[in-house]
Amino acid sequence: MKIPKRRFEASVPSMAMGDIAFLLLIFFVILAKAQDDSHLRWEPAADEQLEQAKNYKASVVIDVKNKTYLNGRPIAQAQLEGALGELLGDTEPTKRTVLLKVHKDATVLQFEPVIEAVSKSGGEIHHVLEQERK
Repeated sequence: MKIPKRRFEASVPSMAMGDIAFLLLIFFVILAKAQDDSHLRWEPAADEQLEQAKNYKASVVIDVKNKTYLNGRPIAQAQLEGALGELLGDTEPTKRTVLLKVHKDATVLQFEPVIEAVSKSGGEIHHVLEQERK
């Protein structure tokens, strides 16, 4: 007597696929950095009474070599106003904060055009300083 061979259906279990995708999404969102300017070298000026900056839309840095960066990417000062205008867009006036980080030895020739570009784009400047130690 011949016994018929059984056919088994092979399928990929898909019950856990959604869980795995969700966990991977959370993993990448937690590890992602929106603005990375940690590679820029600058030394802040000092002051006695400082406020902590809350939410900000953009970060402008003038580093040790007097180069200008917008959100960690090099940018020419002539292009700064347009790029800030695009970043700030149509956000409400209370949420148009731009952090300004200027190296302590930078002269007025380096940071004055940046201040002008931020104000023309409609941004509110928050100058980042260091608490003065006594």
